[in-house]
Amino acid sequence: MCNKCDSSETERSHRSRSWLLRSLVLLAAFGGTAVLLLGSHFHSSVLPRSIPQVKPTVNFSVSRVAPPSWQPPEETGTWNLMLVNPWNPLPEDYSIDLVSLNSNQSVDQRCAAALEEMLSDCRTAGLSPLICSSYRTQATQQSLYNAQVYELIAQGCSREEAEEQAATMVALPGTSEHQLGLAVDIVDSEYQILESSQENTPVQRWLMEHCWEYGFILRYPKEKTQLTGIIYEPWHYRYVGKEAAKEIMNAGICLEEYLGAVSSQSPT
Repeated sequence: MCNKCDSSETERSHRSRSWLLRSLVLLAAFGGTAVLLLGSHFHSSVLPRSIPQVKPTVNFSVSRVAPPSWQPPEETGTWNLMLVNPWNPLPEDYSIDLVSLNSNQSVDQRCAAALEEMLSDCRTAGLSPLICSSYRTQATQQSLYNAQVYELIAQGCSREEAEEQAATMVALPGTSEHQLGLAVDIVDSEYQILESSQENTPVQRWLMEHCWEYGFILRYPKEKTQLTGIIYEPWHYRYVGKEAAKEIMNAGICLEEYLGAVSSQSPT
């Protein structure tokens, strides 16, 4: 074969390889685009268009500012408005004049008549209220608190957890209203279990409606635990006097809010 033919053949061969190479490059480019398009279609047809976001649980603390429409009373240091809770212990020099009731219970003599009248009217309405706890000594409160701690430990709580939880159920000794002599636990004699369902008994329905008329309030209402430091207790009533009781019950607030003492407390 002549050199000219060899040269022509070589040139054709180069052109052929060049065309093949360009074809392969174009095919690869097209193929990549096709794969991306196909993958995109597959992704959008199989997976949801938007994955819902799981929001982290947030524990919101109750506002520690009294309602804007509420103004604390000018006189808050009187005996009937003394604040005793986890942040305000009973004064060490606190003294009390007790009077015994017919139910073998004792209370501050200054609220005894109002309590007896309230219970009498409740019975007149055909109901059977029963005082299951009233004034407690420091020793009694300590014993009750210890018993609650031991019960929680038996249920699997650590000592620290048990002590913290028990304090929301049985006030720490020295911080219980029962030691004031102004608080009583009243139950329906037909249902004497201290649990939230106590609120459904006829006695509690009557007391929640009328207690303020005698100067008493439901001391630990629902949704106020972070303010009072104590769990909801639909059996615990506290004497504060008729004027304060009416204002507290009508406003739907707790004693801490009434006294304007909320902002100085610590979260539970």
